[in-house]
Amino acid sequence: MPHDPVRAADTKAWLQKARLDLRTGTYELGGEPALRGDVVFHAQQAAEKAMKGFLAWHDRPFRKTHNLEEIGAACAEIDPSLRGLLERAVPLSEYAWRFRYPGEPEEPPREEAEGALATAREVYEALLARLPEEVRP
Repeated sequence: MPHDPVRAADTKAWLQKARLDLRTGTYELGGEPALRGDVVFHAQQAAEKAMKGFLAWHDRPFRKTHNLEEIGAACAEIDPSLRGLLERAVPLSEYAWRFRYPGEPEEPPREEAEGALATAREVYEALLARLPEEVRP
């Protein structure tokens, strides 16, 4: 049975944005100097957008929020096997704002940026694996 084309397009759009955030974070990590504050921001964004794509596919509404605990819990209701991974991604939530404004620490350590990007990539790939081929970027 064919899938709803509007839902498929919406899901794919979220996943394309998530993939772009992963690519941007990877690129910025390789710069000299690495833009580590931007890397963690893009890691948070990638995880958030991948989760929202997963929810969009399953026709689950979500608020405009950067809170990965809330979004991840909604995803885990659909697929409980994701719970552990999504809980590990919760600390990425703070990167939506931390390091983005004056007065905050200027840059996270390289290991922190690498870990954030790795977690976001793992979330993206796990969610992508649970979605049909037609919505994958």
